[in-house]
Amino acid sequence: MLRPYSRPVITVVEYDPDWPERFESLRAEYAAAMASAGVPVVIEHVGSTAVPGLAAKPIIDIDIVVRACDVGAASGVLISLRFTPEGDLGVPQRWAFRAPARLTRTNTYVIVDGCLSLRNHLAVRDVLRADQALRDEYAAVKRQAGAPVAWIDEYVQAKNDIVLKILAAAGLTDAELASIAGNQLPQS
Repeated sequence: MLRPYSRPVITVVEYDPDWPERFESLRAEYAAAMASAGVPVVIEHVGSTAVPGLAAKPIIDIDIVVRACDVGAASGVLISLRFTPEGDLGVPQRWAFRAPARLTRTNTYVIVDGCLSLRNHLAVRDVLRADQALRDEYAAVKRQAGAPVAWIDEYVQAKNDIVLKILAAAGLTDAELASIAGNQLPQS
């Protein structure tokens, strides 16, 4: 029986230089659909696949960044593309969508511009792009955490301390770190 917010088997692989190209293809498709519906968006490649040289689960994480008033419209566009809404999964101002079969190996989110959840994603990505020592430390933790666990929530918990260290390096406040740590749900 699957537990809530869990998916079996965690695989961490070495960085694949094709990941940015795959993101660009997805970004173009999403951007065209959003533009056709008149929904203004910024589309961000987040998660470990967005960090050159970083080992990662081979899943492209995408944040479709919108104004709060456009969450419903952006969600409607994804639903029209056969995405399945999964709700916020306990992460404020971020809504997850399960991709249709043709877009497997992606995590797609609609997220409110400027919110802490978006700042979390961007901070992890940007700090790891800029700090090789922290990137290497994070990769080692990811490899170690992925090997013995079968569920994504266990994997995320095993990485929690290093993620908080990365976010602290990005300048997030103690209150913001406590809020993020309180979510304890799957992230990139």
